[in-house]
Amino acid sequence: MTFEYKTIEKPIENTLLKEKGSKFIGFAYPVNNESELKNALEKVREEHPKATHHCYAFRMGLNGENYRANDDGEPSGSAGLPIYNQLLAHEITNVLVISVRYYGGTKLGVSGLVKAYKESAKITLEEANIITRELETKIEIQFNFNQQNTIFTLLSKFDAKVLHFDANENCILTASLKLVQKENISEKLSEMQYVSFEFKD
Repeated sequence: MTFEYKTIEKPIENTLLKEKGSKFIGFAYPVNNESELKNALEKVREEHPKATHHCYAFRMGLNGENYRANDDGEPSGSAGLPIYNQLLAHEITNVLVISVRYYGGTKLGVSGLVKAYKESAKITLEEANIITRELETKIEIQFNFNQQNTIFTLLSKFDAKVLHFDANENCILTASLKLVQKENISEKLSEMQYVSFEFKD
């Protein structure tokens, strides 16, 4: 099982490539779901309403299993695919790359377009800081009030972050921890009396 993936740290905006009068403006956004994806696309479309094309590609999911390449009216395979191939080349996922084109009056031809969109995506991603993110999971634990020290000690041992703690006679606590630790912490919690837990993912 994979517990981590590579993505970009923060958005990269407005990289510029000029090719025979056409301008290609590159954007890259870290995205985790469809709504973040839509928001990023809409934002760029609003900023560049007069652009000739808004071509893009994205990969989402641990192994990039959710992906799309969009030519936005350019000849089939000449824009979205070269952008997508740059995501593959950098081995990153949960990333959207958009290349906005302002037509400059000279046709580039399919091979010229492929080259320009590839280059636009490449220079955009070269500006990005590629980081490794670890997958996390959430756990909810119920225990008796007098067990809280034991529970907190265990959580800190596994680098878990407490998100919510309800301290009553019966305590309920929610924490996030790295997915790679899931089995180890389950094992420890299962050995304790009066403790119940479940994962929320």
